[in-house]
Amino acid sequence: MLQTATRAIYDEDLGLFRDQVRKFYAVHLTPHLDRWEEEGLVDRAFWLACGEAGVLCPQVPAEYGGLGLDYRYNAVIGEELSYAGSTAGITLQSDIVVDYLINYGSEEQKRKWLPGMVSGHVITAIAMTEPGAGSDLQGIRTTAIRDGNHYVVSGSKTYITNGQNADLVFVVAKTDPAAGSKGISLVLVETDRAGFKRGRNLDKIGQNSADTSELFFEEVRIPITNCLGEEGRGFAYLMNQLPQERLQIAIAGQAGAQRAFDEAVKFTKERKAFKQAIFDFQNTRFTLGALKAKLQAGWAHLDWCMARHLKGELTAAEASAAKLFHTELQWEVCDAALQLHGGAGYMNDYPIARLWRDARVQRIYGGTSEIMKEVVARSI
Repeated sequence: MLQTATRAIYDEDLGLFRDQVRKFYAVHLTPHLDRWEEEGLVDRAFWLACGEAGVLCPQVPAEYGGLGLDYRYNAVIGEELSYAGSTAGITLQSDIVVDYLINYGSEEQKRKWLPGMVSGHVITAIAMTEPGAGSDLQGIRTTAIRDGNHYVVSGSKTYITNGQNADLVFVVAKTDPAAGSKGISLVLVETDRAGFKRGRNLDKIGQNSADTSELFFEEVRIPITNCLGEEGRGFAYLMNQLPQERLQIAIAGQAGAQRAFDEAVKFTKERKAFKQAIFDFQNTRFTLGALKAKLQAGWAHLDWCMARHLKGELTAAEASAAKLFHTELQWEVCDAALQLHGGAGYMNDYPIARLWRDARVQRIYGGTSEIMKEVVARSI
């Protein structure tokens, strides 16, 4: 269980909320983890249960069916989800996608989509990455070309979280292919429109229960009112939202690292070798002691980032540094924890195996560690 007593960023109300989230996950999440891993998909029933429990999009204003809470509540949901060992796509919807609609959507778009995103009846995805364009979003080829009162969307996307379940996809497309970054827009594509096709649920190394898909747009016609915000401002919107996206990944990284550490402590205290607990060997104690020091620093840094974000002061470079630090720490802790499990760590019977597998991609999506270093370096 995550220890939060010394974290000044949280108060009594958030403590009560955390208890509710933990109890909810214990009933609706943990018992289904293994089945979801095998099936490669989280049940839509889980999304509906999340909506009923207030675990989806807590920052959505009350007039659209939300709770109107600050980002700390999102952080609680994300921390507990990662600590539970789940990669369900609810944080993508709550921490990344929904704020595009809150910040840039029209009143009509907000009233149409936000209540369903809060209740779990509408599952969303955001489609950025393409087969030939990853971190460099200016290299995308998907287009949304005007034709009268419609856009015609053509292209393909890949590695899209929630792709199999999504009812609505926020698509990054070029509305003016000749204008570079100023020709990129965000358009909303309902997945029941003619010409939209889902590809296969991609076979990944880890995060198997988080459906990740190829999506195809074959001259999909959408009304021009499906443009999110201003045409040509999509790239700017994406840059504006990156700090929160990278903070969310950092939160998952830190909580995942803590879970891996706790699993290692539990295992080494219970497992014996040469007539003593593995924990009592100096190598084990030194390894765990060093990791605990880094985790202590990590939690303090994460809370500093959240405090900055709540005031609207977290910069792109600071958020990038957070993603870099916490995801690299997650990998270090998970790998060390697996090593301390010995051969048992390589067995799927033990939680550390899944934690280790799921951690690897954290250093890639949302901007690779190498890109994060470049962003931080540019601020020096």
